[in-house]
Amino acid sequence: MSENVVHLHKHTGPPPADPATVTTLTVVPDAPPAAPAPLWVRSGRAAKTAVTHERTKTTARAVVRHGLYTLNGGRIVARRAWDGRTGARYERLLRAAEAAGNLDAAQEWEDRLQRFRDARHRRRMDLLHSPVEAAKGVAVGTGMGIGTLVALGVVMAINTGQAGDVITPLSATIDFIALLIRIVQIVWGPALTIGPFLALLALWSVGRKQHAAPQWALPASVRSGQGEPITPSIVVKALRDLGVPTLRKAIQEMGDAGASMLGPITIAGCGVEVDVTLPSGVATNEVQKRRRKLAENLTRHEHEVFITLPQAARTVRLWIADSGALDEPIGPSPLVTDETMTADYVKGAAPWGQDLRGDAATLSLFQRHLLVTGMSNQGKTAAVRALALWLALDRRVQFWIADLKGVGDWAMFQGIAQVLIEGPSDSHCIQATEMVEEAIKEMNRRIEARRRDRTVSFPPLIVLVDEAQKAFMCPAKGEDGRPYGGAKGTSRYFMAVREIHNQGRAVDVLMWQGTQDPTDQNLPKLVREGAHTRASLVLGTESQSRMALGDKAVDGGAAPHLLRQGLDKGTLVVASDGIAIPAGQTSITVRTHFIDDEPAAEIAARARALRDGVTTLALVDRGEERDALADVAAVLGDAPRLRTNEVLKRLHALDSKVYGDEWTNDRLKRLMEAHGEEPKKSHGVMVVHRDHVLRALANRDAEGSASTAE
Repeated sequence: MSENVVHLHKHTGPPPADPATVTTLTVVPDAPPAAPAPLWVRSGRAAKTAVTHERTKTTARAVVRHGLYTLNGGRIVARRAWDGRTGARYERLLRAAEAAGNLDAAQEWEDRLQRFRDARHRRRMDLLHSPVEAAKGVAVGTGMGIGTLVALGVVMAINTGQAGDVITPLSATIDFIALLIRIVQIVWGPALTIGPFLALLALWSVGRKQHAAPQWALPASVRSGQGEPITPSIVVKALRDLGVPTLRKAIQEMGDAGASMLGPITIAGCGVEVDVTLPSGVATNEVQKRRRKLAENLTRHEHEVFITLPQAARTVRLWIADSGALDEPIGPSPLVTDETMTADYVKGAAPWGQDLRGDAATLSLFQRHLLVTGMSNQGKTAAVRALALWLALDRRVQFWIADLKGVGDWAMFQGIAQVLIEGPSDSHCIQATEMVEEAIKEMNRRIEARRRDRTVSFPPLIVLVDEAQKAFMCPAKGEDGRPYGGAKGTSRYFMAVREIHNQGRAVDVLMWQGTQDPTDQNLPKLVREGAHTRASLVLGTESQSRMALGDKAVDGGAAPHLLRQGLDKGTLVVASDGIAIPAGQTSITVRTHFIDDEPAAEIAARARALRDGVTTLALVDRGEERDALADVAAVLGDAPRLRTNEVLKRLHALDSKVYGDEWTNDRLKRLMEAHGEEPKKSHGVMVVHRDHVLRALANRDAEGSASTAE
């Protein structure tokens, strides 16, 4: 009988392999480790990390700060010593009083200077007699001292009965003097060693108390403490020390020390605002032209104080920013944060940014030509594009765009704009000019339709040229000899813009231009004054500010030339009736929202979805290109000559789109002159001779063949 054996031990090994199953394992080696970076690369990274570490920066600031404390402390002590020994202090205050026009203070400082010089002269004259007097004094003092000691010794000798005690006081005095000399000999060496260090420590202490170091090197607690709160006494003191004698005298004579001049100081955005009623005899421009000094008197930078003129007479309005507040960025545009936002060309307003009070700054674009200018790379294109992106959310609005920079700033308008020209060459400037001329034809068509039916309406057409200065400066000429650029009556771009400015808004054909560094050549006077909304970023001079915004705005306090290049990017001074401007002011400062390329493309995609599908043309569709000279020959036919008026009628009949209203006797004359011929008078009437036209064609063909052969 067999027995069943139960194994209590559990076998953990693998089950026996089936001899019919064979498994092949392939060992895949690990990827080789990446080669270590070269030593010089690792050393450079380590050095960069060490140099840019916050602890390194803090240490560097401390080293610079304490070093400059000592250096500038020495300068302060030297200046104090010089001021104490000379009349430099009085002369400095005298010059300051004269510069401020304060003749009373100047006279007072001059009297003090004269008294100081008289006293110094007396002291110097006394020095001529001082050596003799000092010698006499030393001799008399020494004799009296010795006599006193001998008398004291005699008294001691009488008391003790010892004759030697007569010289005891004198001997003790000599021993004491010898001890003092011994002490000086012992201390002198260490004092020479320690003395310079004590002097440097004293200079360092003076520099530290005066914060004699650059702002960036000072401790954080000191840096953050710059800029006092604005109080009535600080404002009055700043005005008193402004250097206007009449104002200073009036404040001193006021019983309330000038407090009655001030209105309430109210919080306005990231600063405060106060109206100042100036005393009689003080003009508002006397305060305006001292903006920098007023800002420094208020412990602010110049860009943190704005002076405008409200409606009340003899009143200036001061807006004073919190220290450093204008260097902080504003929030994102509502176009980016609100994906449900739409636009309304007629009743809406574009969210452009914030004013200095921190309120939203919105701009109405309804029937307003636009001009935005400023220095290069300060945010001009971004400011104009933000308006166009908002307006694109109104599906009725049409866009014809010429980007004469050509780096893709307007590429997101593909599928939105009917025309999009991109490029910086002369050929692109020519295309932009032809685009504006086509807009004139569209404008005239609308005007004619409106004349027939007063109730007809048209979709808004925005004709936008970015970097328009290139179009004004284009040297190319057309076949008729007229230049595309320039600022004269023969300039095609200039005259086209002027014509849209004159009549376009009535039928919603609007001209928007962005240009930089304005001059009379690249932004003619008639063009810049034709814009209803004029805005300027930072500019170099006051004359450029007047070109950009007009004399009235600048005289009223607009000062884009006082903005800081690079630091105030996107900050615009705007003169327009389409934006809310405080009563009495002629302009407003706006810090615009910056919309980067990626969010701009997302907004454009929303605008594109509102449209049924727009085909964007890279060129303006001008129809069939025509040879004007050959067409003149064709309309002449077999006639030996025709009157110029008749030639123009036949050209219009041949192609009314090409030979429209802009074709006049003058243009026909320029066409002929460009080819070496010109209309002649026959019986007192201007005519075009068939022979002259055929000769011009032959000469042109011959020149073309010669250039091809070359």
